[in-house]
This record gives sequence, structure tokens and C-alpha cells, in this order.
Amino acid sequence: MEFGEVVRRRRMVRSYDPGRPVPPEVLTRALEHATRSPSAGFSQGWDFVVLSSEEERGRFWSAATDPEARERQDRWLRGVMSAPCLVVCLSDKQAYLERYAEPDKGRTDRDEARWPVPYWDVDTGMAALLMLLTAVDEGLGGLFFGVPAERVQQTLAALGAPGDRRVVGVVAMGYPAPDRRSPSLRRGRRPLSEVAHRGRFGTPWPGGVDGA
Repeated sequence: MEFGEVVRRRRMVRSYDPGRPVPPEVLTRALEHATRSPSAGFSQGWDFVVLSSEEERGRFWSAATDPEARERQDRWLRGVMSAPCLVVCLSDKQAYLERYAEPDKGRTDRDEARWPVPYWDVDTGMAALLMLLTAVDEGLGGLFFGVPAERVQQTLAALGAPGDRRVVGVVAMGYPAPDRRSPSLRRGRRPLSEVAHRGRFGTPWPGGVDGA
């Protein structure tokens, strides 16, 4: 599939065929592509915990959602829980602080305040996007979703992950099943002339194709 077509087809899929697992070779390609994501100082402060068995996914859902939500099984949760594969994307802030304390960077104080934004989270998010695009290219669907703040520590514990990692998000992956379009799409896509600025803020980029 051409890259432009992959980008145009990408959408958040919220329902999957639970009887069709993600082929291992496809999952491996998605993870390999994720590791091609850029990272500040080539720090690569990310980890991807792959949950592809029913037991592994059950352990995740038990930790990441409250019992009431699982009992209620609203449409969104029911759909996402049908995904045959989850990839939990973790960022490692310490890897960046340590990397920038090395001689070629020289920030020996390891002060987090020096960072204008948390690039450990930004870079991990970009890696997740490469997984989502790989899913589309392979004929699958994907979804990126978060873990509630109050459930993060027990989710890390359930995964056996270090407590200082941050759950940036989770990539659900699988073969799409029929689902309804998100009501949020009614908002429409902001036109290029509104979001892209030429030279200075407020000067619209010319020649963009507007539309949803």
C-alpha cells in the first residue's frame, strides 16, 4: 500500500474480530517499525509489553479498569476488549536524563526542568503511531487509548514493569469488526488553512485542500 493511502485509511478502530489473532510476523514488523521512531539523543527510552494471550489481556484489563466498568461493559469497552492483541507503550524518563548527562550532552545535573516538554513521552507516542500505521498497511485496525491515572501503578505491577515507567498509552490491534463511527467525527477535520501558518501565526498556508 502506498504511504499516502496508509495515512488516509488510518482511523481508530474500536471493535475487533476476537477469533482472528494478529499474525506473529505482522506483530514483529509493527514492533520493529516502532523502534525506528526518532528519539532525543537516540535515548530510545521506551518499552513495549505485548499481550496476545487471553490470560495476559485479562490481567491487563483487571488492573487497568475498575470492576464496575467491566461489569457494565459499555459499548466502547466491550469493543476494545475484543482486540486480540494489546501493546502497552511505556516511557522511561530516567533513560533520557541519564543520556543527557553523558559527555557529548553535558547536562550533569539531570534536571528534568531543562526539558521544555517530556520527550520520553513524545517519542514513545511517535513509536505507537508507527505501530498504528503498520497495522493499516497489513490490513488490520488499531486503536490508541490510555490507562486512567488512578490505575497506572497497579497496571505496571500487573505487567511486572518498573514502577518508574509511565504508561503513555496502549495500542490495540486486530482485524476490524463492524463498529459505529465515533460521534466525535461530526466535528469535522480542521482545514489546513486554519491549522498551518506560513511564516507567522495567523497567516494561513496557501493551497491546502480543506475537508474532513
